[in-house]
Amino acid sequence: MANPISMIKYSFPPIVPERAKLLILGTLPGEESLRLQQYYGFGRNHFWALIAALIQEPVPMLYPDRIALMHAHRWALWDVLAGAERIGSSDAAIRNPSVNDFATFFAANPTIEAVAFNGQKAHDLFRRHVVKAGMVDGARFTTIQLPSSSPLHTIPFEEKLDAWRTSLSLYLPDQKRRAK
Repeated sequence: MANPISMIKYSFPPIVPERAKLLILGTLPGEESLRLQQYYGFGRNHFWALIAALIQEPVPMLYPDRIALMHAHRWALWDVLAGAERIGSSDAAIRNPSVNDFATFFAANPTIEAVAFNGQKAHDLFRRHVVKAGMVDGARFTTIQLPSSSPLHTIPFEEKLDAWRTSLSLYLPDQKRRAK
């Protein structure tokens, strides 16, 4: 049996709709997400409930329908890390991270205007291993810090939703209708 400390966890390919405007980045899929092969597969994670509430629709039960929501609103989804050593699902347990290839990603997706970070750790890892490392120019897009959707981030759901709604207001359907 492999030593669990040396087991590397890997991210999923990005979900990228045509002409994506917003990229939401997490850190690395947790254990349940990896088992299900789904972004934010852990039932207690608030991610999909937040996304549905932002667009004022019920949370889709099926994963392909959840992905369709992202496509419908031109929101891309990925993780900062391509892989890392980690026991469990906590971001605090991440060791020896390797980042995804953001230079290639942004070159292939020039319509992305903003990058939103699902939690402080995603933001810190991106800033340290992507921007400061010179992989991308951080001034190329707006960065948005969101409270983590993780159940380990224990602020109430409504507070998370208010913060996400305020921070992502330019990318919500209501704002687009008012702006026309």
